[in-house]
Amino acid sequence: PGQQRGAPGAPAVGSAEAGALPRERIEAARARFDGMERFDLTLEEARASALSHNLDLRVALVDPAIAQTSVGEEEGRFDSVFTLSGFWSESDQPTATTLEGNQTRNQGITPGLRVPLRTGGTAEVTFPVSRFATDNQFSTLPVSINTDVQFSLSHNLLRGAGRRATLQGLRIAEFNRQATEARTQLEVTRQLAAVDRAYWRLVAALEALGVRYQAYEVAVEQLGRAERRAEAGAAAEIEIVRASSGVADRVEQIIVAQNSVLLSQRALKRAMNMPGLDVDTDVAIIPVTDPDPARFDFDRAQLIEASMVNRMELLELEIRLAQDAADIAFQRNQALPLFALDYTYRINGLGATSGESLDVLGENDFEDWSVGFRGEIPLGNNEAGARVARAVLTRLQRLATREARSQAIEQEVLDAVDQLSTTYQRILASREAVLLNTRALDAERRQFDVGRSTSTDVLDADARLAEARLAEIQAVIEYQIAQIDLAFATGSFLGAARVTWHPRDSRTVDTASESIRALPPL
Repeated sequence: PGQQRGAPGAPAVGSAEAGALPRERIEAARARFDGMERFDLTLEEARASALSHNLDLRVALVDPAIAQTSVGEEEGRFDSVFTLSGFWSESDQPTATTLEGNQTRNQGITPGLRVPLRTGGTAEVTFPVSRFATDNQFSTLPVSINTDVQFSLSHNLLRGAGRRATLQGLRIAEFNRQATEARTQLEVTRQLAAVDRAYWRLVAALEALGVRYQAYEVAVEQLGRAERRAEAGAAAEIEIVRASSGVADRVEQIIVAQNSVLLSQRALKRAMNMPGLDVDTDVAIIPVTDPDPARFDFDRAQLIEASMVNRMELLELEIRLAQDAADIAFQRNQALPLFALDYTYRINGLGATSGESLDVLGENDFEDWSVGFRGEIPLGNNEAGARVARAVLTRLQRLATREARSQAIEQEVLDAVDQLSTTYQRILASREAVLLNTRALDAERRQFDVGRSTSTDVLDADARLAEARLAEIQAVIEYQIAQIDLAFATGSFLGAARVTWHPRDSRTVDTASESIRALPPL
């Protein structure tokens, strides 16, 4: 089989059929792969190329970085903020008493720092500085400098209070990031599994083409026997016609098999997206990794248990269930009345100059404070109650989804185990069929040589042998694909392929593939 895959060109046509078949059909079949460059490819190389260059995978690998930015955005909500405000006002008004000034000038600037608290409040420290000038002759300080220090705190007591409420956005963003990583790892697994399947389907197509070539050689050889026996008068001319018809059928089968090879190669090229090996390149891929069917005995219960732990779909559902629980708690908090406590403490400084004002401020002889509260109680609270009910129903729905998904995964595992066992038995049966049909073909040839059989009988025996070989090839390839399906069903495909994956910010690497590393084959 390895030699058949390594020689995709059709065999030479002997002189026996020169006048029996249209020459252009034979030449077209022979020239289908003429001049094509060969590229030997191992399964590990196909995986590595897909990890580095597959376009669908490159798109998926950006998702974790996008999700991480949402986490950073939510964390930024608790960043401290430097504030700055200022004012300048002048007044020139007539007054009805000499106790008031006609002209005043007021200037001020207030730098500050506002700190959002993760417990549900806001703390703020400000340093208001102002200069006030008046023409009031009774004013003690015609020009005064105010230098103060003010600390204020506003804190929710019920609704929006506590870290569970204030960190809800950050918690949801983190859940989304984890779920995105799970989906991305699932996409990595899916793309690699698709590459493996495409690789083995190409192997099957090339092996099938080799079988068609062998059948063609048998038909050509039979045509030569029929011509020699007819020339010797030992067979009728009809035997030449029968043998020629068999050759024509084989040429048609070769054309179909060659097209199947081209389609399989194109599918693998697209999955790999290897530079210089685009889907439109005239390069013949020759797989050099041979299938290795081996019998396995499985502990089905252990496989099902492993799948429940390793499958990324279930991990994502568990993350979403945790998110639902957090959302229920948050919505219940939002249904509470709103009460907030406001507190302000201020140290005052005043003087004719800035130095004097700072001295008074440092002595802390003048201080004031205030305490207040705010409240808000919805009448009926139907909107908040509806949000709580929706969050609870969403979690119940997802719990049902998890059970359904677990059941589906269990079915996938059991189906994959049965498929693997069945295809292995098919391999054994098809190999026995190949041996028996080979013996039948040899017997038909001997019978034809002594005049007890016809060309039709020989070609029918060869057709049965070709079908048996094709069935063996199909069974072997389906066995390889069944192993892929089982590894995918149990969530262990990346381990089986010896690939490790971790999320990376695609902005910091040259290619998104640097977030994936393929280990050397065992």
